[in-house]
Amino acid sequence: MKIVTAAQMQALDRLAITQARIPSLALMERAGAAVVAAMEETFGPLAGKSVAVVCGKGHNGGDGFVVARLLRRNRARVRVLLLHRTTDLASDAKTMFRRFANTAAATALQVCPSTHQLEKVLTSSDLIVDALLGTGLSAPVRGPYLEAIETINLAAHPSRPVIAVDLPSGIHADTGAVLGAAVRATLTVTFALPKLGLYVGAGIDHAGTVRIADIGIPQSYADRVESRISLIDSSAVLDHLPRRIPSSHKGAYGHAGIIAGSVGKTGAAALAAQAALRVGAGLVTVATPASVNDTLEAKLLEAMTIPMPETKARTLARSGLDRLLAFIRDRTAVAIGPGLTTHPETVELVHALVAQMDKPAVLDADALNALAGRQALLASCKVSPILTPHPGEMARLEEDATPQSVNADRIGTASRFAQGRGVILVLKGARTVVAHPDGRIAICPTGNPGMATAGTGDVLTGIIVGLLAQRLDAWDAACAGTYLHGLAGDLAAAQLGPAGMIAGDVIERIPHALQQAIAP
Repeated sequence: MKIVTAAQMQALDRLAITQARIPSLALMERAGAAVVAAMEETFGPLAGKSVAVVCGKGHNGGDGFVVARLLRRNRARVRVLLLHRTTDLASDAKTMFRRFANTAAATALQVCPSTHQLEKVLTSSDLIVDALLGTGLSAPVRGPYLEAIETINLAAHPSRPVIAVDLPSGIHADTGAVLGAAVRATLTVTFALPKLGLYVGAGIDHAGTVRIADIGIPQSYADRVESRISLIDSSAVLDHLPRRIPSSHKGAYGHAGIIAGSVGKTGAAALAAQAALRVGAGLVTVATPASVNDTLEAKLLEAMTIPMPETKARTLARSGLDRLLAFIRDRTAVAIGPGLTTHPETVELVHALVAQMDKPAVLDADALNALAGRQALLASCKVSPILTPHPGEMARLEEDATPQSVNADRIGTASRFAQGRGVILVLKGARTVVAHPDGRIAICPTGNPGMATAGTGDVLTGIIVGLLAQRLDAWDAACAGTYLHGLAGDLAAAQLGPAGMIAGDVIERIPHALQQAIAP
C-alpha cells in the first residue's frame, strides 16, 4: 500500500471528486463512518458512553461533525466543542455541522469554549475525538488550537482514549514533526492511504495505533499516485511464502547457514538459528569457533553446528576462510555477523567472505561493524546482500553520520546507502525502513517498544535468512521478514506486556505471526 504526502493525498481527493465524481460530502460522510466503526471495533459498544468531539473549522472538523452525528445514532452521549464561530466554518464543514445540529440538543454543542470549559468536558468524558487539524498544517499551532491540544493531552488517560481523525492535530503530515504541540492519540484513523507523517519522526509516538480506512476512492485512482514509499502489510508474507505441499520434505525449504558466535556470545548464534527454523527453513547449520561449538550445540536441538578454526581469543580465525567458503557453497542462503566480535583477525575474515559472497546473504551486527570504512567490498558481492543495521551500526557505515543524524532522516539515509552501494538495507528501529537499490522504500508498521531488548536483532537476522533459504527474492525476504518479526513482537507484547519481553518470546510467536499473516 502506497504511503503519501499531504500534497499527494489532496491531489487524490481532487481526482476522486472531479473525475470519479464522488461528492466531497460523500467522502466526508464515509470518513466519519469509518472513524466510528474503528472506535467500536477498538473500544467496544459506544452506547451510553460519553464522547467529546473537538472540532476545528476545516475539513477535519467536518469529519468530526459526522462522527458526532453517527455516535448519537449509536446512542452515545456526545458533546461537540467547536473552536470557532459557526460562520467561520468551511463550506462542507458547515453542511455537516447543520446535519449534526438538526439531530442534537443545544446542550450537546459548545462554541468557542474557554480552556476551563474544554477541560471540564474532556475530563468528564469516556472518549475524546480529535478533529481539529488535518493534513494541511504547515505552521506551528497557536492560540485556541494550541490550548485545545494541550488540554486534550492533559485529559488523556489509558481509561480515556483519544481518537485522532486522519492525523493527530499538530503533526506535520509529511515529516511527522510536532508543529508547536501535537495531540497524543491512542488510535488514529487515517483515510484512503496512510500518511507519511504517521510513520516517521515524532508522528510515530503521537499516532498510537493506526487504522487505514477505505472511504470509497477507486483503486485505479489510488494507483495513479506516484509514490516510491509503501507500507508493508500481510500480503508481503501471503504472496511470497512457498506452498507446503503434502509430498514436500525438509530439502524443499532450503538450508540456511549462519556464521556467528564467539566466547560469551553463543546466544546470538542460537537465537538466529532458532528464528530461521521457526520461520520455515528446512535445515539450519551454524558455523562457530571450535571451542564454543559444544556450548552452542547444547543450546540447539533442531539446528546443526560446525566447529571452525578460531583465534586465541576464541573468535573465528582468518585461517578458516576456505572451510567457511565451502560452508557457504553448500547452503541455500547465509547470514554473517551475530556475536562474531570485532577481533582484528575476525574482521579480516569477514572482509574476505564478503568479497567472495555468491549466495543470498544477510549481513548483520559485527559483520556490519567489520565493513565500517570498507563499504566498497559490497561491490564485489555477486548477489546483492541484505544489510540489517541499527542506527549505531548505520552511523558507522555512513561517513560523517551519528545515530542522531541517522534517526533524523531514516528514509533518506537508508535510500542513499541502498542506492549508492547496490544493497537492500533494513534500517532497524521504530518503524523499520527497508530500502531497495532502485529507490523503492517500504516501512514496516509492526513492532513495539518491548522489542528494545538484547537479541531481537539476531532474531530478525534469522527470520530473513530463513526466508532467503526458502528462495524468496531478497526484497521480498527483507519486507516479509521485518513484518513477521514485528508482528511476532506485537503478539508477545499483547500477552506479556512490553517491559518483560525477551528475544525468545518473539521466536516463540513466529509461527503464530505466520498463521495470522497468511490467514484468509
